[in-house]
Amino acid sequence: MAQQHHALSSQESYNPNHLLDILLGKMQLKNDAALSRMLEVAPPVISKIRHHRLPVGASLLIRMHEVTGMSIRDLRDLMGDRRTKYRLSDAQGRPKPEEKAAQAAAAAAAQQQPQQQQQQSSNENQSSSSGNYAH
Repeated sequence: MAQQHHALSSQESYNPNHLLDILLGKMQLKNDAALSRMLEVAPPVISKIRHHRLPVGASLLIRMHEVTGMSIRDLRDLMGDRRTKYRLSDAQGRPKPEEKAAQAAAAAAAQQQPQQQQQQSSNENQSSSSGNYAH
């Protein structure tokens, strides 16, 4: 099976092992299994990060911050992530065609609803003003 590397691993300075080793020392943990328990992730996650098969994601960085009290910037510096900006691709965040159609249908339905309510209230006003009262 071919090993897949993520985009961040192409940076020469990227070394998540350094970050993980620092966390082991700071938290006085014996091994990666203890670290995975501390971070509340499955042990294979730590292994995949060490072998550059999985990047350190945002949620894991936040968890590391919560557990250690270190800033996100410091954690990223420790693993060699020197990027200053994150950019989303054009495809990310854009609704899928079927979602776009559903949103358009919902907007149209929401627009028609007030019009129908206005028609109902004007019909009720006309019938109440017609003077048809039982005596």
